[in-house]
Amino acid sequence: MTQHGRPAPVPDGAAAPDAWGAERAMNALETLLWRIEADPRFRSTLMTVEILDCVPQWDRMHAAHEWGSRMVPRFRQRVIEPAMGLGSPVWATDPNFDLAYHLRRVCLPPPGTMQQVLELAQTMAMAPFDRARPPWEAMLVEGLAGGQAAYLLKMHHSVTDGIGGIQLLARMHSRSRQRDPHKPQPAPPPADPSTPVTVLGESMQRRAKAGMGALTSWSSAASAWSRRLAAQPRQVLAEAAALGESVARQLRAPAPPSPLLAGRSLSYRYDAHEVPLADFKAAAKAAGGSINDAFLAAVTGAFARYHRACRAKVDELAMSMPINLRKADEPMGGNRIGAARLAGPMDEPSAVRRMQLLHEQVEQARADTAFDLTGAVAPMLALLPAATLAQVFSRMAQGNDVQTSNVPGIAEPVYFAGAQVTHMFPFGPLPGCAAMVTLVSHNGICCIGVNVDPAAVTRQDLFAQCLRAASMRCWRWPVPCRPVPLPPAVGGPRGTQWLPIPPPAESAPCREYLHHDDPIAPA
Repeated sequence: MTQHGRPAPVPDGAAAPDAWGAERAMNALETLLWRIEADPRFRSTLMTVEILDCVPQWDRMHAAHEWGSRMVPRFRQRVIEPAMGLGSPVWATDPNFDLAYHLRRVCLPPPGTMQQVLELAQTMAMAPFDRARPPWEAMLVEGLAGGQAAYLLKMHHSVTDGIGGIQLLARMHSRSRQRDPHKPQPAPPPADPSTPVTVLGESMQRRAKAGMGALTSWSSAASAWSRRLAAQPRQVLAEAAALGESVARQLRAPAPPSPLLAGRSLSYRYDAHEVPLADFKAAAKAAGGSINDAFLAAVTGAFARYHRACRAKVDELAMSMPINLRKADEPMGGNRIGAARLAGPMDEPSAVRRMQLLHEQVEQARADTAFDLTGAVAPMLALLPAATLAQVFSRMAQGNDVQTSNVPGIAEPVYFAGAQVTHMFPFGPLPGCAAMVTLVSHNGICCIGVNVDPAAVTRQDLFAQCLRAASMRCWRWPVPCRPVPLPPAVGGPRGTQWLPIPPPAESAPCREYLHHDDPIAPA
């Protein structure tokens, strides 16, 4: 058992690796994420940018990664594909694991701004992984203004999803600046002699067992369905029709694609924003919704403002959002997500009403019989050759303009090699979409990472302004805003951030203000 994500102490001599990411074979979704990169537009790279309050000692940082790679063996494992691509890839300990390849350090030239960190991170994220090595890289960035530092962690999406990533960081980060002499010390995992041929044999054995289980399950289900059809024909046929309608909804684009966001390239552009979690919660509560509702409403409002400023008339935004499918007793790590497809109401000026409409859509998506359609078809798609799979996925991704993700983060202070992690900005990939906007709550701060395709969002500075304005409509006080200097290495680009002028002490948040969303003047 663990507390607050920390590995539980074990008796001397009995230290064992952590249970995070212990599965040997990739599931069907992870197989898709790994193989889809036959088309470079669908590279599945997760990036986390952590801001540290001081520069950690390099030897301590190196030791933390060496310990982490023993505590979580996944960090020493590479991917082995079965011979002829028949079956699922497996994770196997890399006999040539070299920590010096995966962990690096750089020093920024003056002035050491957050914008420089983001440019470094986006370049790092765009570079493909060496698929012969474990698919992760890390970098300590020194030279930030104010004596701060940044830590960049790049991982392939096949390793884990957003929730699994937070599970990992919560367990690997400390709750104190001081070294912990009592933490478990597992031995390095032994090299794995697996080859594509032996992996193919494993895959065939798994398929045989799964096939027998599926045959028994299908036989029982068919028998039960036949009995129900004979006893309740109308109800069974109605359920079948409802399932068909649910599948059709999942396959149908939620809204027409925006002509303004039609461009696609291989490039990423990063931006970062922060909002106090307490303000976020208060605004969501005032609107009768959740933090996720407020986040989705803000993203929709930002794109509405961006379209109005660019004189583009689009009423709905084609969006998708991963939803966690984990159960409490499921293993940590890995990927267990479904997808909700949403039509963001950009023609709705009220932030509150947008929250309500999006909340209804998310709840309907969760209730759909075919909600986890991706999980249902993933085993079949995983059988396709990589090139064919990329073509199929390209068609599936058409019309998906924006992806969002809201991941509950770490609620308490954490430290890495003696430095406190003050901010944790998440950046997801662009799987055929124009933008990916991700929120992670970290120790009372909502850290928002924005990844846009510059061929789709051609005016990134304007969109950043739109996102700040829409965020304040949902979260901040109803008063004018002014640009102020940023604290070192925190917030948006170019060293400034739009912050509200504080209200008088006797003022209270104005709920009515949430019901208005005046547009940005067209450029």
